[in-house]
Amino acid sequence: MQEQLWFTELLNHAFAGPVNAAMQALPAAFHPANPHAPITNAVAMQVLVVALLLLFFVVVRLRLSVEKPRGLQHVVEMFNEFAVGQSENVIGEQSSRFIPFLSALFLLILFGNLIGLIPSLESPTATGATPLGCALVAFVYYNVHGLREQGVLGYLKQFLGPIWWLIPLMFVIEIISHLARVMSLSIRLYANIFSGDMITMAFFSIVPLVIPVIFLLLHVAVSLLQAYIFMLLNAIYIGLAVSHEH
Repeated sequence: MQEQLWFTELLNHAFAGPVNAAMQALPAAFHPANPHAPITNAVAMQVLVVALLLLFFVVVRLRLSVEKPRGLQHVVEMFNEFAVGQSENVIGEQSSRFIPFLSALFLLILFGNLIGLIPSLESPTATGATPLGCALVAFVYYNVHGLREQGVLGYLKQFLGPIWWLIPLMFVIEIISHLARVMSLSIRLYANIFSGDMITMAFFSIVPLVIPVIFLLLHVAVSLLQAYIFMLLNAIYIGLAVSHEH
């Protein structure tokens, strides 16, 4: 059984009862292995990441100033410009309605990647379920918007291809391709963050000074890159789904 982190123990102490009751109402496959501690480390870390993000934006909102913007406001404005620029380049003119989702996805994954660098905590994205959950949410999101934008028949045409006698083959290929996106997004993120955590821990245990710092910096760079790739790929998928030309 995986050892509980201190924050996981705190959540289980406070919410184990209602969480266990809710999970018992689900099919047997979803019942917790330990009824006294139904909240896992990965779930607890996701809760902590969301709480930190909410706190961060509350602080930013309280400190917003038109006349005297401060450092934190500049950072948030730079990120917003970055997200807007990336979305417009990939999706096009109608990108504005997708920026909140893409920004939230980027920040959730980035904070989830980096929180593992804090002693006594771990990255929820280093557990397979978290990247898979993000990928499934993204999959549902872009397909729903594709259906809303083009209608059922219009969106279905994207799966059929331009040649009528290849329609059965193209339909199967497109379905597999869309499902493979979920696998690609989740495995890429999970593998990179998990391996980064393991390498950093290994070097800290062998050489506790200087050298691990290099791997910590590398882990930060990988965390930023993976969050960006996840956001960019989802922007591409959204752009393809809502594009009438495609």
